[in-house]
Amino acid sequence: MNGKPVAVITGASRGIGRAITLALAAEGYDIVAIARSLDSEGMETLGPEVEKRNSDFFPIGLDISCTACQVEVVKDILDRYGRIDILVNNAGVAPLQRTDLLELSEESYDRVMNINLRGPLFFTQRVAKEMLWLKTMIETYSPKIIFISSVSAYMPSIRRAEYCISKAGLSMTTEVFAERLTREGILVYEIRPGIIETDMTARVKDKYDKMIEEGRIPQKRWGLPADVAKAVASIARGDWDFSSGAVFEVSGGLNIRSL
Repeated sequence: MNGKPVAVITGASRGIGRAITLALAAEGYDIVAIARSLDSEGMETLGPEVEKRNSDFFPIGLDISCTACQVEVVKDILDRYGRIDILVNNAGVAPLQRTDLLELSEESYDRVMNINLRGPLFFTQRVAKEMLWLKTMIETYSPKIIFISSVSAYMPSIRRAEYCISKAGLSMTTEVFAERLTREGILVYEIRPGIIETDMTARVKDKYDKMIEEGRIPQKRWGLPADVAKAVASIARGDWDFSSGAVFEVSGGLNIRSL
């Protein structure tokens, strides 16, 4: 059984997932990087960056919404490393098209919910079962599960309702897994990014630039993927080992409510 801790990150090829992957490699974790495609430029360049940090790199192609495919993926990880110490559920998509709530289609709803909520829920279920078994096998084992949600879990946006609903569901997913697993020594956390500079937000850059200029973001800047990665790294280091079930908002003060 591998003695080095292993981190599994979904949606690892770009943006927030990429930053988290590199941060955990720097923290001394071997890396399992999961992305929909292994042929993307992001995945091809990620491996060398991980290895520069003296970590092993195991790329896996998986559409997280394919729950039947998840069984083989978990098996492959355990066959290679014999352990999973941290699972970061980061994979997620925005709607292909922003439309008014009254025009929301079932196809768009199903796509977003399957990738953002259903897939991560059942992937976590499979990994959690293995973590429970591994706790009986590894003396110093301290597993953690992290869900990357969004401020959209509580801030409605009527032109991407399916995204907001999926993130609200992911927030409750964090709570139910925390309730189920914490007493058995598996710690569970939620991180809620705000307006983060990624490919997903690039399509509406002007809108968010205006929000920042108008003071909607008290810290007066875009968030960066590295800001989210720092929160994950802090959890991975054990800085919050007495805070299972906690929600960490990385939003530049967007959560501050004032009149």
